[in-house]
Amino acid sequence: MSKFTVKDLTLAALIAAVYATLTMFLPIPQHMGVQFRVAEALTVLPFLFPAAVPGLFAGCLLANLFSPFGLIDVVAGSLATLLACLMTQRMPNRWLASLPPVLCNAAIVGGVIAWSTVGFGPAFWQAYALNALTVGLGELAACVVLGQLLLSALPKVPALRPFIPVERLSAA
Repeated sequence: MSKFTVKDLTLAALIAAVYATLTMFLPIPQHMGVQFRVAEALTVLPFLFPAAVPGLFAGCLLANLFSPFGLIDVVAGSLATLLACLMTQRMPNRWLASLPPVLCNAAIVGGVIAWSTVGFGPAFWQAYALNALTVGLGELAACVVLGQLLLSALPKVPALRPFIPVERLSAA
């Protein structure tokens, strides 16, 4: 594993700020069952930039502080993003990079929303299925459509190329 440099820290901080800002200030549903979190498109960035992992975790943590679901969303939602980022970093090609964020958020955030709205009782599994589906669909739209646009455009930006490991440039 390579050293985490000041440049990496700067990139992570920039990504955290962009993620938190997009989540907190866009006038679209960001914390409900039917959500389209534009910032989730950034969760494919660990495929290209290892420094994106801590940045996305921090940005998600900051954004989830404003979640109507409280502490469980701050913890579980942020850990879902961290897990997705760590898995995305290990994907063999850019087309699979969208898969971990979609699956992790559908499974974990779907559970958070179901538990927060109906509790863990007879209605939980039905609510979980519905919320996992709607969160997953929103995540799919953000990660596959917007995320793949990022993965194709960012390697072409000369200022960002030094942050991308050589083996990822050929896989992007």
